[in-house]
Amino acid sequence: MAETDSAAHGITLNRVEIDTPLGEMAAVFSPHGLCLLEFADQKTLDRELRALNAHYRPSAVTAVENEAAAALRRQLDEYFAGSRQQFDLPLDLVGTPFQKQVWRILLDIPYGQTRSYKAQAEIFGNAKAVRAVAAANGANKISIIVPCHRVIDGSGRLTGYAGGLPRKQALLNLESGNASLF
Repeated sequence: MAETDSAAHGITLNRVEIDTPLGEMAAVFSPHGLCLLEFADQKTLDRELRALNAHYRPSAVTAVENEAAAALRRQLDEYFAGSRQQFDLPLDLVGTPFQKQVWRILLDIPYGQTRSYKAQAEIFGNAKAVRAVAAANGANKISIIVPCHRVIDGSGRLTGYAGGLPRKQALLNLESGNASLF
């Protein structure tokens, strides 16, 4: 997955809605790649959209079914069908340098596996940064593709997923080969 870092202002953002087996998702693309993919009913979506607007200060927001949107739809369909384990979409991560480092660690968690927040902090290089790592995971704006759903607490329990714990469990079920999404 290619990743860019864009702070260009006055650009056009493209927002599309995507139906998935777990509910409708909102996707936003900058000219550099996917910068948001979240469930449309989650409470943090408005805040995340405001953060994108503050970052980019777009001159326009469109709703165009372009090549990038079609590629995202196709790859999500393949993922939910169980035939895709990795995504190869260009990403335009919007966050602090610390958050971006944490999100890159998320991208390295293999399909079907989980990591604890502590293990993620250790990979980051600071085992005491568990809370900061967890907060950065919570600020992830690209659900499923930047797989924060693969992070669990130290005792193996599901915690902290903006799309809701039932969706987190469903994604983990899908990746473990359990056909039941709910």
